[in-house]
Amino acid sequence: MLGFRFAIAAAMTMFMALSISACSDNEATQRKAFIDFLQTRIVDKKGVSVPQLTTEETKSLGSYAAQYKIITDFHAAMNEKISKPMEALAAKGAITSIDDAMNRKDDIKAAYAGLSTLRTTMDEEQGVADKAHAALKQPEDLKPVFDKAYEKTVSNLANTYKEIFPATSETFDILLKVVDFVDQHKDKITISGSMFEVSDPTVQAQLNTLLEQVNAKGQAMSDAQRKMRTAIYGN
Repeated sequence: MLGFRFAIAAAMTMFMALSISACSDNEATQRKAFIDFLQTRIVDKKGVSVPQLTTEETKSLGSYAAQYKIITDFHAAMNEKISKPMEALAAKGAITSIDDAMNRKDDIKAAYAGLSTLRTTMDEEQGVADKAHAALKQPEDLKPVFDKAYEKTVSNLANTYKEIFPATSETFDILLKVVDFVDQHKDKITISGSMFEVSDPTVQAQLNTLLEQVNAKGQAMSDAQRKMRTAIYGN
């Protein structure tokens, strides 16, 4: 009886070892597939590439598909909570001339106020992703590749995007100051499209200073937008 029990125990030990080995082999295959996916589909790509997993790819990555979801969830939130609202604000705040600005002061104020909300949302979404990223326990061969993919698709993108907020906010701010200034001196300023006629030299000098600031802030916003396009498209 003792020998029989020993044989059963030995057989069970061997079975468990085989099961563990099989599981380990499966994990190694999934991990390699994930590393290859991150390297070839994200890290090596020009610009920011965040492909959606197919059903087959999800299956091949196993539990690692959940780690990739940290990145795709961030981009889904960016699209719905940041990019789309930003486009709406840009449309609301798009000014074609100073005359247009004078007639749409409330639109400019609304766009100006909305930027603060979007910046807060961006910080919150990046915080959620960063927390999930920090909590990951990854093998040594996967971690550096995932970190590069994360840096490119989350950290760098979010930080570059944030540069647009102050530049755009400052542009709206100085534009509102011009509108207020012109409104306060409308007895001395005549507007024709984008041109001004000013009857008072002192008012003319003050207006010129404000307009120089508008041009400077507009250039800063253009530079931030160009940097964002480079981050997204790689050119």
